[in-house]
Amino acid sequence: MIRVLIERRIAQGLEHYYDCTVKRTISQVVRAPGCIAGESLKDKLDPGRRIIMSKWESLEHWESWLHSPERKNVISELAPLLDGSERITMLER
Repeated sequence: MIRVLIERRIAQGLEHYYDCTVKRTISQVVRAPGCIAGESLKDKLDPGRRIIMSKWESLEHWESWLHSPERKNVISELAPLLDGSERITMLER
């Protein structure tokens, strides 16, 4: 099992729109094969920073989602709201 941490910086003034959009897209993520759970978190001290934490059965399941057309659609919706590129970290116990 792995956990994936995605850090994003949201463009100033677009935080609310991002939150609404990511709420909808999280439901697509958790339906992906091998996804155990997913959640979107806000940095309490930095209003423009968001963290997506997801849990996957395996690295292969994550990579399948990462390169899927569904994720590409999600990213195409979110990309205009971001200030820079997302940062992805894969974690395991």
